[in-house]
Amino acid sequence: MTLFALAGAFETGLLFALVALSIFMSFRVLDFPDLTVDGSFPLGAAVSAAAIIHGIDPFIATFFGLLAGAVAGFVTGLLNVRFGIMNLLAGILSMVALFSINLRIMGRPNLPVYGQDTVFSRFEDLVGAGLWSNTILLLIIAIGAKFIIDWFLKTEIGLGLRASGENPAMAEAQGIRNGAMTLLGMSIANALCALAGSLFAQMQGVADVTMGVGTIVTGLAALIIGEAILGRRTVFLATLGCVIGAVVYRLFIAFALSAGFIGIKPQDLNLITAIVVAVAVVLSQSRGKKGRKSMFNFRLVRGAQQPDEGQD
Repeated sequence: MTLFALAGAFETGLLFALVALSIFMSFRVLDFPDLTVDGSFPLGAAVSAAAIIHGIDPFIATFFGLLAGAVAGFVTGLLNVRFGIMNLLAGILSMVALFSINLRIMGRPNLPVYGQDTVFSRFEDLVGAGLWSNTILLLIIAIGAKFIIDWFLKTEIGLGLRASGENPAMAEAQGIRNGAMTLLGMSIANALCALAGSLFAQMQGVADVTMGVGTIVTGLAALIIGEAILGRRTVFLATLGCVIGAVVYRLFIAFALSAGFIGIKPQDLNLITAIVVAVAVVLSQSRGKKGRKSMFNFRLVRGAQQPDEGQD
């Protein structure tokens, strides 16, 4: 693997760490299987690219993309909470609608931003790290997003969000408004995904209406790999696993594509993704079974060592 390919793998991995964090918020925290991300990812790209083309500062344009993703997530949550549409179907409806919305925003299937001022060009001018400038910036953003989520989920609202996803009935009994928590959580999740799309478009130099295809699969792969490596006993480990899992996944993909003797080609990417996810799920489940079995044996041994109540 060349140094250029290695840097590209780190860049893409750190960028998709934001997608993994997005899916962590919806799938793990809210227990909401959300397919909106396949539409909110290109939505963030479309909004930020259109804003940059019209002369708006790239940082402000990126923030606009983030806000657009939050609105998309809010609409998905609203379809579920207010209109009673099943969560999976609500995400599908939003994803389908966003395809047309993204076309409307860009005015065409793709919108190039080559030669335009972006957050990456600004950062490279400031740091001057050459090949690794994008990687450094994306590392700062991914780690920053990770710690912000860690902090938020420990606040009173964040604890309410976690309680709503874990046990809605108990949360409602404690006075937590499950509907409001769903709307908030979905907005945050899709804002993160749209932020990733916005950065991706600026990094690649083009926003494309089809760039969100398979985003959910890639994010899930990163999430599951991270859980297989670190587990999810705490929020800190779960979010850290999202970042590490995304980087490991992209490194694996880059290695597989660069190893000519294996015979893997770019069109095999979806097949590789499916295999990686399946292996990660199997390893995660087997580790969970071993943990439960060892705990059961520990309880049996501990119970056998306890003396009878009638003995002195």
